Amino acid sequence: MVPEALLLASLALASHPRSEAHHAPAATRGSVIFIHPDGAGLPHWSLARVRWAGPDADLAWDALPVIGLYRPHMRDSLAPSSHSGGTVHAYGVKVPQDSFGMDGAQIPMAPSGRRMSLMREAAESGLAIGIVNSGHLAEPGTACFLASAPKRAMHDEIAAQLLDGRPQVILGGGEACFLPKGATGRHGAGARADGRNLVEEAQRAGYRVVFTRAELAALPEGATHVLGLFASTNTYNDLPEETLAARSLPAYAPDAPTVAEMTSAALRVLSSNPRGFFLAVEEEGSDNFSNCHNAAGMLEAMRRADEVVGVARAFRAGRPDTLVLVAADSCAAAPQLVAQPEKDGVIVRGRPLPTTLPNDPAPLDGVGGRHTAPFEGAPDRAGIVLPFAVAWASFEDGGESVVVRAEGPNAARLAGTLDNTALYRVMRATLLGATE
Repeated sequence: MVPEALLLASLALASHPRSEAHHAPAATRGSVIFIHPDGAGLPHWSLARVRWAGPDADLAWDALPVIGLYRPHMRDSLAPSSHSGGTVHAYGVKVPQDSFGMDGAQIPMAPSGRRMSLMREAAESGLAIGIVNSGHLAEPGTACFLASAPKRAMHDEIAAQLLDGRPQVILGGGEACFLPKGATGRHGAGARADGRNLVEEAQRAGYRVVFTRAELAALPEGATHVLGLFASTNTYNDLPEETLAARSLPAYAPDAPTVAEMTSAALRVLSSNPRGFFLAVEEEGSDNFSNCHNAAGMLEAMRRADEVVGVARAFRAGRPDTLVLVAADSCAAAPQLVAQPEKDGVIVRGRPLPTTLPNDPAPLDGVGGRHTAPFEGAPDRAGIVLPFAVAWASFEDGGESVVVRAEGPNAARLAGTLDNTALYRVMRATLLGATE
């Protein structure tokens, strides 16, 4: 059954919004892998399926049995930002849209009754914790679980708080945020204005620091704390296709590990804790490439996000007490799959796309950007390959309902229509056995 049909069947069982805490059975304790493909709405997943699996086949994401729709509005806006969305996931309460682990001038008061994020509470309870990000490590989808700052752009302060939180695993880009100005790292110059060298501080604190895919793969068994810095900023180049081509830049840095490779390494470290773990993983390229209308980059980011789902499901097969939860916080730029029969002569394999369809102002994106050949989907069940283009609605993160997929303990609580605060409650119930 394709996800759209399964979505309708699931929602038919929930005729009105409900709280997962209302008449809910006792929570089953376990570990949590929270996968956050930033900005990935249902259109992103639908496009990824056609491109990488085929219209009649399934992604790893499609195999997750529980489906919900969550409402992403904030206290002062119907549309979220990435940092307010990350804050809601970390604290379980709605905040103003311009919030990074904050609610006004304070750290949010969580449903636990404490001004503490879920990840810090999990660590306090003896669980292993970790964050993985394909972007720089101050990105809010993961950083909000460990850091709070008045402004999202305060990368120095955010990076320092990540290290101060002593997570067992910190993997991503953003070496520049860990080195002082004047210092040269493995990937470029430092950017910190306070003079602190967080790489050296991490090493003194017992972290093994790695900088490349090869070094991550060579991580010895028994490593307890790992800091991976795989690019100066992001592990991808979030620019339009034409700009990347003109500068001879790849979409993703070839020497950096993929987000799935980082996740595999993180799970090896975290799963050694007998009390369990909480891992937050973000593929940030799905949002950033969408926001600059790079359809090829967005589709590659979605393929990488789906690889993470496959890694998480394979891990859960041996550790069924693990909740795998996949959710974005918005639908970035609202991409649309545009296709017609090739006989109509507009969207034809190997032929440059027109600027727009007749009588339609939306520009069309192909494999290399505007005025390039359309994408080709993977073959359907009859072996037929069909072309498509991508059109964009805006450059913004939209406030449409966000698709949640899940599998494992307490996953059934995520079916139906949810508030965006529900993810925190279900993750906390799983990690800590808590009802609130």
